[in-house]
Amino acid sequence: MKVFFRELTLSTKELFDLVDITREVEEAVSESGVSNGMCLVYAPHATAAIVVNEHESGLMKDILRKVQDLFPRGAGWLHDRIDDNAHAHLGSALISSSRIFPVRGRRLVRGTWQNIFLLEMDGPRASRRVVIEVLGE
Repeated sequence: MKVFFRELTLSTKELFDLVDITREVEEAVSESGVSNGMCLVYAPHATAAIVVNEHESGLMKDILRKVQDLFPRGAGWLHDRIDDNAHAHLGSALISSSRIFPVRGRRLVRGTWQNIFLLEMDGPRASRRVVIEVLGE
C-alpha cells in the first residue's frame, strides 16, 4: 500500500472564512501515485473545520451566515471565560475537522458541485494547516 502525505499552510482573512483548497487536494492525489484508495483531508485545529459544497459566492456567504447563526459569538458559552472563542470550538466539534474521499483512477472522486473548503471560525489567522493523506494501491 502506498501512503502519500502533504501539508498545506494557508492564511485566513476574516473571523469566519471559507478557503477553497480543492485544487491543492486534487494535485496531492495526482502526485501521490495512488490509483485506487482514499484521501483524508484534515484540519489539525480545534477552531476550524473541513466542509464540502459548491463554490458559489452567494452560497458561501449563506454557509458562513448559517455557521454564525448556529454558533453565535458571545452567546454566553462557558468556554468564553477562557478564550472568547467557544463558538469556534463548538463549530469545529459539530461540523468536523476532517473529510474522507474515494480515489479512483488516480483522481479524487467528488460531485460536480463539490469543492473542499477550510472553514475558519476563529480568524483571521496568519497560518492554518491542512493535512492531506492519500492511501491505497
